[in-house]
Amino acid sequence: MDNDFAIDIDAIFEVVDKADVITIRFLILPQRLLIDTRCSKSEGPLIKAVPRATSLEERFKSIKQLRPRFRLPEKITAIWWPKHVRASAGFPQADEQCQEILEELIRQEQQEILNAIAGKGYHCVWERTR
Repeated sequence: MDNDFAIDIDAIFEVVDKADVITIRFLILPQRLLIDTRCSKSEGPLIKAVPRATSLEERFKSIKQLRPRFRLPEKITAIWWPKHVRASAGFPQADEQCQEILEELIRQEQQEILNAIAGKGYHCVWERTR
């Protein structure tokens, strides 16, 4: 059973939109969800479950160990999620819809690759000389 804490999801989205590094604290788990949106040509964003840090300094050190190619972030945004991990933010179908859309896009992409290989809907710019 989940508690009755209200979540201002719009405020969370606003904070997340502006943050480079975010930690999400959960109701009963000691682990934190670390989201580092910074990326480069060779390294993408990071999302990882990490142990609770005993201090802000420890968290910065752990980020430096996880992301040695990046400078330390200016700040780390912490969000407390006062519900269970499985709890939705008021849109129970959103997780399911996102998963369905992702699977559909993957299927479509695979089919498009097969179409390109087979020449269905594609015109070869250079023809093989025989």
